[in-house]
Amino acid sequence: MRRNPERRLALIDAAIEVLAREGARGLTFRAVDAEAAVPPGTASNYFANRDDLFTQVGGRIYERLLPDEATIARSREGVQDQARYAELMHELVDRISAFNSGYLALLELRLESTRRPELRAVLTKRIREDIDANIAYHAASGLPGDSTSVVLLYLTLNWLIVERLTLPDIFTEQEIHELVDAAVRRSLNA
Repeated sequence: MRRNPERRLALIDAAIEVLAREGARGLTFRAVDAEAAVPPGTASNYFANRDDLFTQVGGRIYERLLPDEATIARSREGVQDQARYAELMHELVDRISAFNSGYLALLELRLESTRRPELRAVLTKRIREDIDANIAYHAASGLPGDSTSVVLLYLTLNWLIVERLTLPDIFTEQEIHELVDAAVRRSLNA
């Protein structure tokens, strides 16, 4: 296996694009090589097999979905009330939707994980860590609500993002904005 970490990341990022566009069946070493604009056979030098590629893509998507330090710092500013909570959820929906190929690839990976136990283990661990981190952040932030509010918003906003990316004409941007506000308000008042 090759050891060039920059090349490996470029190949994984290319795999994300292929997976989002072509689905799990289209994710081949040849397609990744073409997407990354590298010589044929390059991806097969970096990944032992397709399972290895799927697993590494599953970890990389979450790295790219994380907010940057400036966004995290801004989230801690000001009064931590329901309005701030809604603002943070709008930022989250917009940030994830902006990496639409990553989120669509993640949906493909979730489906593929029903057939690949190693991928399922990677996604289960990574998504559980993400949920736990969100709950811990929330508890330390002073925002209203509890851990159930965090989980309800996680579930609700994930499906809203799916609708936004897969069937974009279902809801207008104004409706999406109103739905995020309503989801925050109702999860806090439940």
